[in-house]
Amino acid sequence: MDRHRVFGRSKLGTAVRFATITLGLAVAAPTVLPVLAQDPLPPPSNVGTIIPRGYQGPPPSQVQEDPRGRALVGPVQLLRSGRVDPEEMSVRLPLYRGEVAGGGNVWYILTDTTDKANAEALGINHSAKLAYAEVGQAVRHATLGDDGILTFEEGAVDFSPNRAVTPGDAPNFFPPKAFSAGSVGDAAYTPLVKIDNAGGHIYNAPVVAYNVERDQIDFCEGDPDYSLVHDRVLRLCPNANGGNVTLQMTPIFSFAKPAAYISTEASDEMVAALDNGTFTPSLGDVPVGRDDGAFSSVERLFPIANGPTGMDNPQRQGLNSALSDKGPDGKPAPPIHVIGGLPTVALDYSPLWDLNLGEWTKEAITKGYRSRLIDEFQLLAMVEQGHLTGPEGAEFGSTGIVVNCPIVMRFM
Repeated sequence: MDRHRVFGRSKLGTAVRFATITLGLAVAAPTVLPVLAQDPLPPPSNVGTIIPRGYQGPPPSQVQEDPRGRALVGPVQLLRSGRVDPEEMSVRLPLYRGEVAGGGNVWYILTDTTDKANAEALGINHSAKLAYAEVGQAVRHATLGDDGILTFEEGAVDFSPNRAVTPGDAPNFFPPKAFSAGSVGDAAYTPLVKIDNAGGHIYNAPVVAYNVERDQIDFCEGDPDYSLVHDRVLRLCPNANGGNVTLQMTPIFSFAKPAAYISTEASDEMVAALDNGTFTPSLGDVPVGRDDGAFSSVERLFPIANGPTGMDNPQRQGLNSALSDKGPDGKPAPPIHVIGGLPTVALDYSPLWDLNLGEWTKEAITKGYRSRLIDEFQLLAMVEQGHLTGPEGAEFGSTGIVVNCPIVMRFM
């Protein structure tokens, strides 16, 4: 059986399903994440002083005279083609219209490329590692027309399914009892596209609407029809050749720096359902378990299954929390995952994340070691010391699941 066509189940089966969750929104319909001061946006720097907010000068990261400024402390927007709204936790990006060979519109965004010069020109992320993702069906092909329109050889996305997630019973809300992704890619669909007649570079081009006309997806004022568009869409304003689209971001930590990305696809249906993403089996062809090694196309993502819960708990983190904790407005709490390197912090950024699921041991919980983790090496130290393991005590490591989560910005 062609595994790329098995859309009705989670890739890893019952026992290993514990290892299939990422940073999802744990509700049955797309919503806006709550923004809490500690989750994870930094507080204003005048806390504990006698000066008012705004008195201080610009953060070091904004000092343009220093060619290394982007590496210094302070907010840095990495996906510069967009406009970030930190209160809504959203980003507005250019929307592009393409076509599929044989007819039909494709509406997509651009977030990353192997072309460093064009990444700078377009204000998108450079990821050299994407060159090594061209394995199996993980990369599809397109040609550029003289009208500037990309024509994709193949690949379709069905946005009509209803996304649904049923949490497990307390206190183990994770894994969910049932789940279904809100959009599903066919066997040929992948967000990674190689433009054959324009340099052969690979672009990360997630599709947000497929085979629909402009007037069908005019949601400039919000309230989008999720049977027609990606579940992370908050607003979409199309025009003849593209337009713009506003997408929900997810807060995360990278090397203790609060940051945000958008999650668009996952190779596992459970992950896609919890993450408001498109179930994309072809991404399962991307090799995993080789983070930081030669020819690796991935970085690592470290969700925690059973972190501390409680909306008022400043240590709150993980999938049990995301599936149970709600803010005052009834919206779900973000799980606050730890990720590996991102641009300006490390050299090995990739929007493709290799899921490494951690679970606190009963002994660690009893001894009071369980707390919020915000740094990869802090987390790996807990693994090395035996306080974090894989699901149900299994060896810690890759779940075999790949998630496409382009980084948008870091806040520190």
